[in-house]
Amino acid sequence: MMKRRFTGLTDPGLLRSVNQDNFYLDPEGRFFIVADGMGGHAGGQEASQIATKRIAAYLDEHWDSDMASDVLLEEALKQANQGILEDQYDHPERGDMGTTAVVVAFRQNQPWYAHIGDSRLYRLRDSQLEQISEDHTWVARALKVGDISPEQAKVHPWRHVLFQCLGRKDLHQMDIYPLDVKAGDRLLMCSDGLTEEVPDELISEVLQSSKTCEEAATQLVEAAKKAGGSDNITVVIIVQD
Repeated sequence: MMKRRFTGLTDPGLLRSVNQDNFYLDPEGRFFIVADGMGGHAGGQEASQIATKRIAAYLDEHWDSDMASDVLLEEALKQANQGILEDQYDHPERGDMGTTAVVVAFRQNQPWYAHIGDSRLYRLRDSQLEQISEDHTWVARALKVGDISPEQAKVHPWRHVLFQCLGRKDLHQMDIYPLDVKAGDRLLMCSDGLTEEVPDELISEVLQSSKTCEEAATQLVEAAKKAGGSDNITVVIIVQD
């Protein structure tokens, strides 16, 4: 059985008074979660906390069940969505809150990932960094069909506008796929507070040069703050040995 090392780090950044990001590391290294909340100070913070807790609780409770891994992840996300909707009902002032979520699960000898929103999953393999998840933003969609260029996408005023997130009654797109992970791979899960500030080239460089997960996480957060730190920054790093 392959072992893995992992760590997580979150920072409010330089401009935000509240950290609306959240993450969870399963102590046994079975699954990992990153969530980036939105919808006002209390709302975003609450949404990401509810999502992280609900997903973790559902995965933990049903981990050893006969449920297929993709179904397990889908149900976990649905539970998180329901939890946020219930909180919105109880607290109308948080009615517009929502959150992104990216989840990686190492189960039954086949890793999977689930994702909704624009928090990302990257894989570094043999010094090549690849973005595995696909942002659920209008800009990413326009880029995919060729309506805008990559250069335009980086500065587009709508680049943060999500077409899907948790905390919506019309939840209809969740990306859930098998994940190819080999010994030596480094996985990075992160909120857009990192990717807005730090280019992929620097992310790749840090992941390759760092001796430990903790060193990589610290360097990435510091790089985002050095570049402006305009949003909350969260990173989870997993190294497959």
